[in-house]
Amino acid sequence: MTAEPMHLVHESKRTLRLAFPLIIGQLSQMLLGVADTVMIGKLGVTELAALTFANAVFHVPFVFGIGLLTAVSVFTSNAKGSNDPEAARASCRNGTYLALAIGTLLFAAAWLISLRLDLFGQPEAVTARTPAFFRILMASIIPGLAALALKNHADALNRPWPPFWIFMSGVALNIGLNWLLIYGHFGFPAMKLTGAATATFISRTLVLIAMIVWLLHAHGLREWVPYRWFRRPDFTAIRRLLGIGWPASLHMLCEVAAFSTSGLIIGRFGSTPMAAHQVAITCAATAFMIPLGLSMALTVRIGEANGAGLDHQLRPIAISGWLLATIIALMTAATFLLFGKNLTSLFISNKEVISLAASLLIIVGIFQLVDSLQVVSGAMLRGLHDAHVPALMGFISYWLVGLPLAIALGFHFHLGTRGVWWGLAGGLSVACLTLGPRLWLRTKPPQAAKPHPASR
Repeated sequence: MTAEPMHLVHESKRTLRLAFPLIIGQLSQMLLGVADTVMIGKLGVTELAALTFANAVFHVPFVFGIGLLTAVSVFTSNAKGSNDPEAARASCRNGTYLALAIGTLLFAAAWLISLRLDLFGQPEAVTARTPAFFRILMASIIPGLAALALKNHADALNRPWPPFWIFMSGVALNIGLNWLLIYGHFGFPAMKLTGAATATFISRTLVLIAMIVWLLHAHGLREWVPYRWFRRPDFTAIRRLLGIGWPASLHMLCEVAAFSTSGLIIGRFGSTPMAAHQVAITCAATAFMIPLGLSMALTVRIGEANGAGLDHQLRPIAISGWLLATIIALMTAATFLLFGKNLTSLFISNKEVISLAASLLIIVGIFQLVDSLQVVSGAMLRGLHDAHVPALMGFISYWLVGLPLAIALGFHFHLGTRGVWWGLAGGLSVACLTLGPRLWLRTKPPQAAKPHPASR
């Protein structure tokens, strides 16, 4: 190999060492949704459609909060790169305050929304089963976001494994509580849908407590963790977090809101298409966790190099990130194209739902490459404090291209649910083709200083 390919291999190995626990951690979090889908799916198509409806509404504010908290990773990794523990402590403390405040506001807004879920135009039987589940699920957003802020801080300090095991334990606890509370085993009440939401709330609360306990006692992190957690918030620092987190949140929100809106659109086709959409979106979102975990590692690596002033490392990190994203995309695409029907049959026994969901997974497999590349490109741009223009690009891609195309194909061209998904694929393609070139320009290697004419 030449020196350049060897350098890319080296960068890829460094990224994978950090990304591996993050990828597994993101997949473990998706198991929460997978477990809910499988267990609720056994109750019937209407209950599964209600879960789809509630998740479609829930994920918009949840991803909004997740996007805001990506700023914790950026500022903590910058602080680590410049060896500034005080700045890292401030990032952790103020990020936690931000998570608790945003979580509380989102829960309050969701409670009001839950009073008029009928306005979303879903089938009456679906809407009637949703409010209690949705309210409890939204309450879990408060501990969920706070725990995520602490996890982002630890990941940016290159300590991803303990949070991974804490969050994985939360997943295992959630599955166990699901089994008890949904079906009413061992004397517990059979709470059905609300049992799944209650299990999620308990699990996320205990994960937050475990994260706090670990950070307070973690070896080697004392100077990087707040000495006083209950100091008065630094509103200047919080504004800086919002300066990166707000546009990053809007960028992520544009994509997730587009997919959530597509679920509401598909709901107008009936319960069977909505149930098939839930199965397909669960599979697609699970696969998406792999490039998402990779993108989180790339945010940290780019942010740390940027904080340390190592501009010559930025492009090799970016190229290696694209190569890894491409490999991941090809593997997941092959899985969906070859085993789509087998995967969908794991969720539900209804043959009509299985057939439609399997056809949707073919579309998912086709757009894996552009989806993986756009998420890692956006994450690396955030690590460079470039969030405003990518947010605008996301809005154009998903809301001015993707959703209008989805509506046109679904209704006007009579392609139904499949047409909606093809429209979303078009939006992802535009995002990929706009974010990639911008990252290429932002990681341009510094020019070597030219010798003074007198010295020649």
